[in-house]
Amino acid sequence: MKATAPPAKRRRGPRLAVLALVFCSLLVPIAFLFNRFPAVYVTDERPQQEIDLPSSGRFGFEIGGSVNEDSSNKISRSSKDLHNVIGDHSSSVSTKPKVLPPPKIEQSVLPPPKVEQPKPEVKPVPLPVQQAEGDRVNIRSRRVQNADEVEKAKACQLEFGSYCLWSIEHKEVMRDAVVKRLKDQLFVARSYYPSIAKLKGKEALTRELKQNIQEHERVLSESIVDADLPSFIKKKIERMDQSIARAKSCTVDCNNVDRKLRQILHMTEDEAHFHMKQSAYLYNLGVHTMPKSHHCLNMRLTVEYFKSAPLDPDDSPAHKFNIPEHRHYVILSKNVLASSVVINSTVSSCEDTENVVFHILTDAQNFYAMKHWFARNSYRESAVDVINYEQIIFENFPEFGTQLLYLPEEFRVFISSLERPTEKSRMEYLSVFSHSHFFVPEIFKDLRKVIILDDDVVVQRDLSFLWNLDMGDKVNGAVRFCGLKLGQLRNLLGRTMYDPQSCAWMSGVNVIDLDKWREHNVTENYLQLLRKFGNSDDEASLRAAALPLSLLSFQHLLYPLDERLTLSGLGYDYGIKEEVAQSSTSLHYNGNMKPWLELGIPDYRKYWKRFLARDERFMDECNVSP
Repeated sequence: MKATAPPAKRRRGPRLAVLALVFCSLLVPIAFLFNRFPAVYVTDERPQQEIDLPSSGRFGFEIGGSVNEDSSNKISRSSKDLHNVIGDHSSSVSTKPKVLPPPKIEQSVLPPPKVEQPKPEVKPVPLPVQQAEGDRVNIRSRRVQNADEVEKAKACQLEFGSYCLWSIEHKEVMRDAVVKRLKDQLFVARSYYPSIAKLKGKEALTRELKQNIQEHERVLSESIVDADLPSFIKKKIERMDQSIARAKSCTVDCNNVDRKLRQILHMTEDEAHFHMKQSAYLYNLGVHTMPKSHHCLNMRLTVEYFKSAPLDPDDSPAHKFNIPEHRHYVILSKNVLASSVVINSTVSSCEDTENVVFHILTDAQNFYAMKHWFARNSYRESAVDVINYEQIIFENFPEFGTQLLYLPEEFRVFISSLERPTEKSRMEYLSVFSHSHFFVPEIFKDLRKVIILDDDVVVQRDLSFLWNLDMGDKVNGAVRFCGLKLGQLRNLLGRTMYDPQSCAWMSGVNVIDLDKWREHNVTENYLQLLRKFGNSDDEASLRAAALPLSLLSFQHLLYPLDERLTLSGLGYDYGIKEEVAQSSTSLHYNGNMKPWLELGIPDYRKYWKRFLARDERFMDECNVSP
């Protein structure tokens, strides 16, 4: 009897190889498809966050996107815009959930008086101003809108923010009159079809309607504008008109037709809103990401820093960094090109730069790129000091909690008139100090006075006169924003003592008396307020608390500067007149549309590009457009 061999085991290797090959064949087209679009790198440079607050009494207040279901003073996770809806003589409460960075406030204020156009030159010494909000009337072009347009614009901006302004400016005029007629026919035919299908003896009309509906759907699936339509479309339109006329001649229940039409209308509105949400999401993704070319520039500078030889200590300007008599400017930034433009514009407008020193506070990720860039580029006789903020806080001030660098925080304020609803509503971006600003006196212990510049500012006139300001016992010299007062934030400020008529203020160009800061213990008071508000647990809460804490910390220590010192709004407002922008002392690109982004407002980017120092080697390698 012959022994039979056991059956051979099946080999899994070939099967796995075939599966891997099939899997790769599916991934390659997908990878090719995604590679067709320009890459971007997400950063935490200007991320959004939101706060939701319950309305109380006459005020409704909301900052941000999602609804706070438990109606408590609670800080949520994503967005950061503050909407401020202000009525002129009457108040109403308004709360509205949002999908993308938005918010609102309602309060009554008197209409701001009109003032004359700002003169081209700023006075030698900025004077306090009483009506900062009214001074903006003549610098922006306005268009009278009807009530429906105002309500639509208000609802859009409350939900989607500056995307609405951008979409209006970039709206394409489409030649789609015939396409729209096809859609109208399709809606009417769909509304009649269910009723006609139920009638006896109308089988032929039912088949005809069904066929015409299917043909219209097929054509519309391939056509967006009239140029995409086939040449025989007129015959299809005529046949559909005839079918609709026959359907209308039949005796049907009008309620059913009306119900179907409303259903189609609601579905169309939902679809349009869905596409708007998608577009707004992509817009916000674009304005809160770093372009690929900028990311490449940072990486190339960082690599080159470690490859290059260290600087000669004799050539280092470090001896200037701690001389109190020099003029010291402080910039908090993670953007190499933005910092370069701020410094270049400041020294270009300054008569004497020998005693000018710039201190750039940046994070660990961008520290070496900043160091190498400013070592390669000179800015007249001024000195540039690049500081790793996170390392200094970690090593010297661990008691301050988080070591992360926070840039100036921006909150969106939406302003409309309840008394004159046909007037165009306005949206302003209010920028204030972040958590990191309050440790500047601790970092620069040897200095007595500094000017803090945001990295989205362009200086067009000499700022030397600011060093001669006598601010008395005040700490912070800033431009006030009286469109928002502390009394309107009472839900946010809680039981803290404050002056309800005190105006908000703007960062951008701020004169800081460090001696008075230390004398008034501003940093200690800020940390006490932070603990009192209980907002130091996470990053979102810390950044959302920037608005109330900044306003409370300086409410009696603010020296109001002339409003003509800084023209704000170049990051969101399309209506600023060119002659006003050219004659302003400094320009502030507060808002989402920063000048270094492709989504920046084209008419205003030229003022920023004018001061962009071009390093041919690195900028050409990374394809950074000037």
